[in-house]
Order: sequence, then structure tokens, then C-alpha cells
Amino acid sequence: MKIRRAIGGWSIVAGLYFVALLWADSKTGVLRLLPELAPMLPVLVTATLASIGLRFARWQWLLHRAGYRVPAGQSLLAYVAGFAFTATPGKVGELLRVRYLVTAGVPASRVVSAFVYERLFDLAAVLLIALPAAAEFHVFGVAATFVGLVFGAVGLMAANPRLGQRGVVAFRRAGMLRIARVVRAIVAGLANIRLWATLPDMLLSLVAGMGAWLVTSWSFVYLLGALGIHLEGFKAIALFPVAMLAGAASMLPGGLGSTEATLVALLTLGGAALVPATLAAVGIRLATLWLATVMGMGAFGWLEARRSGG
Repeated sequence: MKIRRAIGGWSIVAGLYFVALLWADSKTGVLRLLPELAPMLPVLVTATLASIGLRFARWQWLLHRAGYRVPAGQSLLAYVAGFAFTATPGKVGELLRVRYLVTAGVPASRVVSAFVYERLFDLAAVLLIALPAAAEFHVFGVAATFVGLVFGAVGLMAANPRLGQRGVVAFRRAGMLRIARVVRAIVAGLANIRLWATLPDMLLSLVAGMGAWLVTSWSFVYLLGALGIHLEGFKAIALFPVAMLAGAASMLPGGLGSTEATLVALLTLGGAALVPATLAAVGIRLATLWLATVMGMGAFGWLEARRSGG
């Protein structure tokens, strides 16, 4: 039942995104131009796969450091399956991995802690890459404040688990036992983050995050050039990370709409025409978010079929 609800929610999000595309098409004709992206797809897809590979390597490292030896194939399927529901606020839908890693002996709280740790260092990596464009468009203060607040909130909860336990108790008293169990797993996960509070773990996580997002950012620069949009090197590389931060701050599922709108706004401010800017924004999202979602759905379907003996 929970899985069916999740699929239903995903269908609604996908439907709303298609409606938004139809609206954008009415203004720019972007849907009719999508076939023009076909020659760029091999490069964009390769970049996305390389980015996922770097992030998965980090994920395996975190599990290994926590004392869990999950076979690479099984862990990769669980990791990619999480992307099926990445279009959720804060990407929390990726915690679907719990469903498949618990059977491999990894507690739910440890999966939560690895997930949150990943998100933290992705935010830090994206902020660092975004510096040139954020400074250019005078949004660095806002971006840095957002990232700082996230780090501060997680740090506070990790250092003071009792704060979260009060929430667990409150939900139990209110009869919300399922929510209480979820909150308890999150609190335990945040407390477990302290395991990786070492310089080697933090450096490796940051470097892996920067590598993953630099590859994606470079692919966006490649797409811009192929569409005839030419910007200064460092500023162009920083554009996509700035949009990602805007999407994360909006708390919309997967940053849908807010990320694309930010990209179009930044590109047009940089002198690009509206139509190619819109095509670039839609193209990079199709090659990143939606490609990962489709891959996630494939892994999810495979794992569910195995669970049911199909």
C-alpha cells in the first residue's frame, strides 16, 4: 500500500511537470525543439552516469566505514532505486534504500545517517562550485546562509539526540505511532552521523561530491555551447549549482520548476535569448533528474520483482 501511494505521488509530480512543460511550450515552443537535443544526449547521459558513479563510490565508502560489507551489485541496485523517488522535498524519497539494505544487514538508522551525510556534503560541494555565479548575481549570502542553516540544524540534532526524542514522545502521546517510528529512525540516524566526523571521511565526501557535481556542471556548459550560448568559463560552470541551491531552498519536490526558472533567469540575465535558455534548462533536467528517476524506477521494479519471487 505504501509503495502504491509512493508511485501515485510520483505520477502526480510527473504529471504536474508535464503540465508545466506545456505552459512553457506555449511561451517558447520548447517541446517542438526537444529533438534538437538528440546529438548532445550521449555526452549528457555519460556525464550523469559518471556523477552517479562517484556518488555511489562515496556511499559504499560510508557503509564500509560503518562496518557493513554489502555486495557492490546489491548496494548499487538499492542506491539507484532511491532515485525513483528523488523528486521529493529534500530528496527524502531516496530513503527507499532502507527497504532493500535492511535485508543486507544495514539498520534503517544507518541508512538514514549515510543519506543525510551525503546530502550535507553535496550541499557544501554545490555551494563551493556555485561561488563565481553566486557572487556575480549577488546571491552568495543567501546561498551560504541556507547551507549554514542546514548544517547547523543537523549538527544540533546530532549533538543533542534528546531534542529529537522529545518529538518521538510527543507523537506517541498523540497516538501517531507510525510517525513516531519514522522520527525515531531519523533521530537515530542523525546521532550516527558522528561516526564519520573525521577529517579523512569529510575530505573524501567533499571531494567526491565536488567531482560529481563538476561533471554535471561541465555537461551543462557543453549543452549551452551546443545551443549557441557562450558564457565565461567559471561563471558558466557555476550556473547549474546556483540553480540547484535555489531548487533545494524552495523545498519543492526535486526543485521542480524552481531550478528550471532559476536557470532561465540566470541565462537571460547573462545575455542568452529566452528560447535557447529554456531549452537548455529543460534539457539538463531531462538528462539529470529525469534520467536518474527512470533508472531508479527500473532498479525499483527489478528489486520488487525479486522480493515477490517474480
